Amino acid sequence: MPSPAELNEFQDRHVLITGGSTGIGLATAELLARRGARVFLVARNVDKLAAAGRQIEQAGGTVAWQAADVAERAALHAAMQAAEDGFGPIDGLFANAGTGGTFAPLTEYRDDVFDTVIRTNVTSVYWALKRALGGMIARRRGSILITGSLASERGMPGNIGYVASKHAVLGLARAAAAEAASHQVRVNCVLPGFIETPMLMQLDPNAPAQLIRDRLGRHVPMGHIGSAAELAELACFLLSDRSSHITGQTIAVDGGVLGTFIPR
Repeated sequence: MPSPAELNEFQDRHVLITGGSTGIGLATAELLARRGARVFLVARNVDKLAAAGRQIEQAGGTVAWQAADVAERAALHAAMQAAEDGFGPIDGLFANAGTGGTFAPLTEYRDDVFDTVIRTNVTSVYWALKRALGGMIARRRGSILITGSLASERGMPGNIGYVASKHAVLGLARAAAAEAASHQVRVNCVLPGFIETPMLMQLDPNAPAQLIRDRLGRHVPMGHIGSAAELAELACFLLSDRSSHITGQTIAVDGGVLGTFIPR
C-alpha cells in the first residue's frame, strides 16, 4: 500500500502519456491519477481514448485526452499544446506509444514498414522530447520516461525495424539525460519484458490468451509474464520526486530475462 504522502505525490503535477489508451500507458495513467496527477492521454483511437478517460474519471481522477498519430509531427505537437492549454506546463512525459512492425527476415522486410516503425517508435519520441524539454529546463524540474524493450538490449531475429527502433530510443534517452541533468531534469528508459498488453497478445491472434501466457512464460526465469500494473509502479516511481537522483538509467521489468540465463 502506498503511504499517505505517495497518494498525493503528483498533486498539481501534469503528466502527458503517449500510447495512453491501453496497456502500459493506461495502467500508468490510472495509477498517476489515483496519486493526484492531472493526466493527459494521447493515442490514435478516439473510442479507446474516450473509454480510458471515462475509466479514470469514474475512479475520481483528473484526465483529458486528444486523438493523434504520434508519427505525424503536427498532430503530436497539437496534442501537446492542447495538454498545456488545459493542464498547464508538462511536469512529466511518458513517451510510451509504439508499434511492433511485422515479422520477416531482414532481406524481405518491407522498406515502408521499416520507415513507419522508425517514425513511430523513434522520431515521435525525438519530437516529444524536443517539445517538452525546453520548458522543463527553464523551470528546472521535470521527468521524462521512454518505453524501450528487451529489444533495446538484444538483437532479435525477424523484426529488424522494431529492434533498430528500440535500440535507438535508448540512445535518445541517454543523450537527453546527459544534456538535461545539470538543469535538474531527468530522463530514463524502462524496458518491458513479456508484459501482458494488447500488442503482446496479438503476436498470435489465433491462439487463446492462456496459451500465449503459458508459451511466453516458459522463457521468463520467474515462470510467468508480467502485468501492465507491475510496470506502472516503476513508471510512477521514475516520474516522481522519489527518484530525484536517478537519470540516464535503463530498468527492465522482465522477470529476470535480461539479467539471468537459465538453460531450458
